[in-house]
Amino acid sequence: MRSNPTSSVRLPPHLTAVFTLARLLQRMELGHTVDAGQYRSVAERLAQALEAVPADEALSAVLQAHPAAAELYENLHYRHAGLCRSPLELAVEAENRTRALLARLGRHDEAGRPV
Repeated sequence: MRSNPTSSVRLPPHLTAVFTLARLLQRMELGHTVDAGQYRSVAERLAQALEAVPADEALSAVLQAHPAAAELYENLHYRHAGLCRSPLELAVEAENRTRALLARLGRHDEAGRPV
């Protein structure tokens, strides 16, 4: 028996709103024309929905399929978990670049002018 590569995965009822909003946000990220208010509204509603669901395997699958929602989820949980969904190498690279930038911004000559 051959498996069907287009078979669907059953979405748990508690993730219906998250999935719908994640899909909409991803479309917006990919360039569908929307104004800032529409984008903010979808992002805020998705943030509220993400806060209301458990961090389970099904949520992980939804986030994996929708990078914009995954980034929002990570930002919501950054204080407690850091860059929990980003590959470690990317997180370390971002931190190193940030430190280098902050070091450059903090340099001044004898007259107090930025170098």
